[in-house]
Amino acid sequence: MSWNPTQDPESGAAGCAALETLIIPRARDIGGFEVRRALPSPKRQMVGPFIFFDQMGPAEFLTAGGIDVRPHPHIGLGTVTYLYRGEFEHRDSIGSHQMIYPGEVNWMVAGRGVTHSERTSQATRGTRHSLFGIQTWIALPEDREETEPSFEHHGKDSLPVIEAGGAEARLILGRAYGAESPVTLPSETFYLDVVLAPGARFPLPDDHEDRGIHVAEGSIEVAGDRFEAGRMMIFRPGDAISVTAGPEGARLMALGGATLKGPRYIWWNFVSSSKDRIAQARADWQAADWANGPFHLPPGDEAEFIPIPPELDRTRPRDWK
Repeated sequence: MSWNPTQDPESGAAGCAALETLIIPRARDIGGFEVRRALPSPKRQMVGPFIFFDQMGPAEFLTAGGIDVRPHPHIGLGTVTYLYRGEFEHRDSIGSHQMIYPGEVNWMVAGRGVTHSERTSQATRGTRHSLFGIQTWIALPEDREETEPSFEHHGKDSLPVIEAGGAEARLILGRAYGAESPVTLPSETFYLDVVLAPGARFPLPDDHEDRGIHVAEGSIEVAGDRFEAGRMMIFRPGDAISVTAGPEGARLMALGGATLKGPRYIWWNFVSSSKDRIAQARADWQAADWANGPFHLPPGDEAEFIPIPPELDRTRPRDWK
């Protein structure tokens, strides 16, 4: 989850000739809830514009409780929340208040600066419930980094679904296979939730420069090599890639797009092409001037916020290679 960075994922070469990089996310327990981070990794910062990729759960809450991601800031990126199971209640500093359920998408552009929170709703806290999903960040093009913040929600029925031969792919962002998502994006990309029946084949889009797959459930085979859940594979540009589901089937996220120009620096929840801009955002958040500063707390969730973690207070923005 974006407010509390985990350990770096492991990266390495894979036996499959079609792979450029294999990433094995490191799991971290944050109080009975497991998060696995695939991006950024030491050897691969981005896949297309995707600069951050977290798998949340799966987790089961057997008693009263849930997730409380207190208000925290972002600049220079867009956040994408997509759930397989469970729900989140989103609030942000531009006044958005939106529940999200499985198969829907929340897209928030931070731009010059936004604050948001994500929590389990009060209605759900008193019941047995589960949570499983993916949260990603998309780095904005340099000329869009200081844009006004915005928020979009799109329901399950508004996202295109492509079905063929035991494969069902829901297009969350961008374009693929002649379909286009309704989400407003600043750069070329694709992002698909793919469910495969046992033995079903799925070809990756061949008209995008960067392409990757994260296996969320089950397993897949690529050119005879098997990859279990919890693996992200980055493929070489231009190669024709098709994956086959294992005997139990598979659920995966396919992602990618055009490579962004220039480096991106990451520090805590901030992404920018400028280290100075990150330093300014850091100072602004530390000042906590909600009335007059550039950051404001979300209406309806103003009682608390996430401070900068002490272990990060002396660190500098990182340019991941």
